[in-house]
Amino acid sequence: MLRSLQGLVCRSLKLERGCALHTAPRAGLSSVPSRERPRAVFHTSESDPAKHTEQHEGRLYNIPLEEVKAVFPHGLPYRFQQQIRTFNEARVMVRRPALELLGYLKGSNLAHPAVRYVISLVGDGERGTGKTMTLCHVVHYCSRQGWLVLHIPDAHLWVKNCKELLQSSYKKTRLDQPLQASVWLKNFKASNERFLQEGLARVRSASDAVGVVLRELKQQSRRGSFRLLVAVDGVNALWGRTTLRREDRSPVSPEELTLVHNLRKMVRNDWSGGAIVTTLSQTGSLFKPSSAYTPQELLGKEGFDALDPFVPIPVPNYSPKEFESCYGYYLERKWLQHEKAHTEDGKAELQFLSGSNPRQLDRLAGPL
Repeated sequence: MLRSLQGLVCRSLKLERGCALHTAPRAGLSSVPSRERPRAVFHTSESDPAKHTEQHEGRLYNIPLEEVKAVFPHGLPYRFQQQIRTFNEARVMVRRPALELLGYLKGSNLAHPAVRYVISLVGDGERGTGKTMTLCHVVHYCSRQGWLVLHIPDAHLWVKNCKELLQSSYKKTRLDQPLQASVWLKNFKASNERFLQEGLARVRSASDAVGVVLRELKQQSRRGSFRLLVAVDGVNALWGRTTLRREDRSPVSPEELTLVHNLRKMVRNDWSGGAIVTTLSQTGSLFKPSSAYTPQELLGKEGFDALDPFVPIPVPNYSPKEFESCYGYYLERKWLQHEKAHTEDGKAELQFLSGSNPRQLDRLAGPL
């Protein structure tokens, strides 16, 4: 069993965006009542993801801000964080890909090996369709259901722009990333103390501690101690190339990084008691052509073979109903100030210019 991590990460480092491992918010957070006020038809008062059905599709549900802090200490996209600060509320759209995933999780037999789900692109591979927010919807569901959630908000940060690389104290052929590892452990300690009963007292380094924790999570999940969700945004970063170099300027491959080595083990389906939900990301993807969008292209042969078999969850652009909801929300929050934006012609122009792409609509609406 895992012991208390008090003192494990007492060597404080500046907290950076990296990896967050967390679980359900405390009971008080999940039951925080939202302020009731009349809302338009594009909202739903049902804030529990476990109760979301097709009747809620295309509607926005509210996550209390206290719960956002507990469930998503680092996992929300930057633009959505800005929107939360601007509107002083966190509204997430209930979309079909998330409903499909929630249905799979509700009906899965956790005694069987963990099923892998890969949230991916459709059509011509247009970016910004909402893959990360689909993953966040699933993370919120699992957190509310009491799962222990291992959430990696952006795996690409582990393979580029690393400030410090040290030879592993455990295996000389690997390289440790002490700053990223310390961030991981701080988030683990802050968010998961209710799961910790026994200890990790004598690990030699932060990177060693990460490996010990991940190994223990798999073992305890297999024994039924808790349900485990492994959620990785940008899982394709675990294979391919990095921007990192040794002191002699020779390149570092992903498998040489202790953190990547351990995370690769977590996305194997050699354990039970949970699920693995990932996204493929073009944003931040290294050394891949901008035209690459299929799982085979983004993962490469090695990564595709490592994740195969998996269940693909394609995320398209907004449907007409979803576009109407987002447009209506922007109007309600007075985010669209231009007088023509309030007309049918203005709405049609926004829909045409954005192509109903969530990211493009957000960027177009900002200056208006």
